Amino acid sequence: MIGKLQIGKLEWFHIPYPNDENIEYLRENYDFHPLDLEDCQSKVQRPKIDIYDNYRFMILHFPYFDKAMKFVKTKEVKIFWGEHYIITLGSHWVIRTLFDKTKTEADIDIDELPNTSDVLLYSILDSLMRESFKLMKLIEDNLDHISMEMFDKKAEKTIERISVTRKNLILLNTAFKPQLRLFQKMESGVIKGFTPDMEDYWGNNLDSYQKMWDSIEDYQELIQGFSLTFDSLQANRTNEIMKVLTTISTILLPLTFLTGLYGMNVDLPLQENNVAFIIIVSTMILIVISLLFYFKKRRWI
Repeated sequence: MIGKLQIGKLEWFHIPYPNDENIEYLRENYDFHPLDLEDCQSKVQRPKIDIYDNYRFMILHFPYFDKAMKFVKTKEVKIFWGEHYIITLGSHWVIRTLFDKTKTEADIDIDELPNTSDVLLYSILDSLMRESFKLMKLIEDNLDHISMEMFDKKAEKTIERISVTRKNLILLNTAFKPQLRLFQKMESGVIKGFTPDMEDYWGNNLDSYQKMWDSIEDYQELIQGFSLTFDSLQANRTNEIMKVLTTISTILLPLTFLTGLYGMNVDLPLQENNVAFIIIVSTMILIVISLLFYFKKRRWI
């Protein structure tokens, strides 16, 4: 199903799920390159922009959390951008919500600029970036949780958080990096639109995207530091545990030797003495005290 919105001379078509019928409609009514139409039905495309004389074709990736709010995924947004029309393809809810809102208000309302395809494209990109900022805030909150949980004794939960956050940041890095160059070309005028005086608006898109990119780089350094700190804490805890167990084993070793020795069925000194048990126990207590004193003096415990 193709949603259509008319604002003056400007047309906005939205195709949530492009199928053969929708692609055939575009082929019959617009002079789009066959490879662009083929890309519309393909998944996992690289972010790009193809520039033609009468239109531009963009493929962008924008992140979202899965239903469990745990792993970050990306949705593709494909846009045909002409002088008097915008055609969006993809099931991203931000575009669908903006389409319904614009259809109700019958206006884009971006400052005092007229309703043109460039202004509509700016509004779409701005809405997608606002949603991405919300996701970045959730990742920032997750990093705060990790910083507070690092010193807890329950390591499994912290290890899982660190691993999931690192995976999410790698995916964001992969999705955002090629698109940053695209927005830089739009802001510098290498990629030109159809409406004059839009440089400041493309620059605003670039600033927003650059801010998210800088945050991703900062978060990656932060999660790397958290990981190293957590590994050091876990190694120190393991060393403390091993030190305690080694101390206990060292103290028990001579005691085990004595009990094993006097447990053998052979003639041994003091075995006929009535106070032999008291002497042996006293000797064992003296050994324990001596070893503890020695360990303490050497600062091993």
